[in-house]
Amino acid sequence: MTERITPPIAARMADIQPFHVMALLARARELEATGRSIVHMEIGEPDFTTAAPIIAAGQAALAAGQTHYTPAVGLQALREVIAAHYHTRDGVSVDPARIVVTPGASGALQLVLAALVDPGREVLLSDPGYPCNRSFVRLLEGRAVGVPTDAAHGYQLTAELARTYWTERTAALLVASPANPSGTLLTREQLVELHALARERGAALIVDEIYHGLTYGPTSDTGAHTALGIADDIFVINSFSKYYGMTGWRLGWLVAPHSHVAALDKLAQNLFLAAPTLAQHAALAAFTPEAQAVFEERRRIFAERRDYLLPALRELGFDIPVVPQGAFYLYAGCRRFTDDSFAFCCDVLEQAGVAITPGIDFGVYRANEHMRFAYTTSLEQLQEGVARLREYLRLSSK
Repeated sequence: MTERITPPIAARMADIQPFHVMALLARARELEATGRSIVHMEIGEPDFTTAAPIIAAGQAALAAGQTHYTPAVGLQALREVIAAHYHTRDGVSVDPARIVVTPGASGALQLVLAALVDPGREVLLSDPGYPCNRSFVRLLEGRAVGVPTDAAHGYQLTAELARTYWTERTAALLVASPANPSGTLLTREQLVELHALARERGAALIVDEIYHGLTYGPTSDTGAHTALGIADDIFVINSFSKYYGMTGWRLGWLVAPHSHVAALDKLAQNLFLAAPTLAQHAALAAFTPEAQAVFEERRRIFAERRDYLLPALRELGFDIPVVPQGAFYLYAGCRRFTDDSFAFCCDVLEQAGVAITPGIDFGVYRANEHMRFAYTTSLEQLQEGVARLREYLRLSSK
C-alpha cells in the first residue's frame, strides 16, 4: 500500500491568525444550547434586520429573474446612485466610472491591496486595528506594519507616526474613519496630512469608511465626511453592511482613481467575476427616502446605546479615555482587572454570561490590556450585561 503524503499547508498560513472572538462565540452558543442566557457584546454586526424597502427590492429582483452576472465593476445603475449619494450627502462629485462594486468591503480591500502591493512591500496601519487588513497584506506576500497607537493619537495612524515607520518599501497607508475597534475618527486636517505624505513619497492612501453614516454628535470638520472631498487619488472603501444593515448580502464598494479602475476591473473578473446580483438590485433601494429614514432612526438608537454604555463601563472601572464618535464599539482598557484580556473574557463568559471581544484580536500593542465592547444589542441587554459585569467584578474582588 502506497504511503499517503499530505499536501503541505502554505507557509503564509502561519502568519494569518484566526479571530479569537470566534472561539468565544462558539462557546457562547454552546452555553446557550444548555439554556444559559448570554449577553452578546462581542458581535460587530447590527442586531437590526435589513430594512424593509431593501428586502422588497431584493424580492422584486428575484421575481423579475435578475439572477445573471453583472459587469465585474458592478451594476451601472448602482454605481450611479452611489455617486449621486456622495453628491447629495457630502457635496462631492464622483464619476460613477470610478466606483467598483464588490462582494463586501473585504472584497474591496482585497482588490485595492492586490492592485498596489507587490511581494515584500509594506502597508502601514494602526495597531489596534481591524485584524483582516493584516491578513490581506500577508496573503499578497506583503508586510503589514502595525504602528502602535494609543489614546493620545485617538488610536489612529497619523502622518507624524507614519513618517517614523516609513521605509523605502512602504507602498500604502491604510486608515479607517470611523475605526474598528476604537470608534474614533480622523479629522479632515489629519487626512490631508496623510494624503500629502503619501503623495510626496509615491505611496497610496487607502481610507476605510465602512462605518460612515454611523457617527454621533456634530459632524462638521470631524472626519465624518468622506475623504473623497480631499483629492481624487485616494482609494476609499465603503460597505452596505454597517450603516445600511446588509451584512449577509455581502456587498460593498471601492472608489478608485481613474488610473487604477482598469486594473481593478481585471482583478475583479479573475477573483470573483462580480458582486452578488440580487444584493446589487436590492441595494438600489438603500438610497430611497424610506430606507434612509430607517437608517437614521437606527443611528439614533446606536447613539442612545453608546451614551448609556460608555459611562456605565467607566463606572465599573474600565478605562475608556477617548469618546468614540462613530461605529458601535468601545475600546476599553482592563488593566485594573487583568493583564490577560483573553483569559478575562473567557472567565466573564463562563461566570457571568457576557461575551466580549479580547484586545488580542486587534493587534499586539498593549492588546492584553484591552477589550472591545460592541453596542450592537438592545439597550435592555446592555443594561443586563452591565449588571452581570458589576456582580462578577464584585465577587472576583473578594
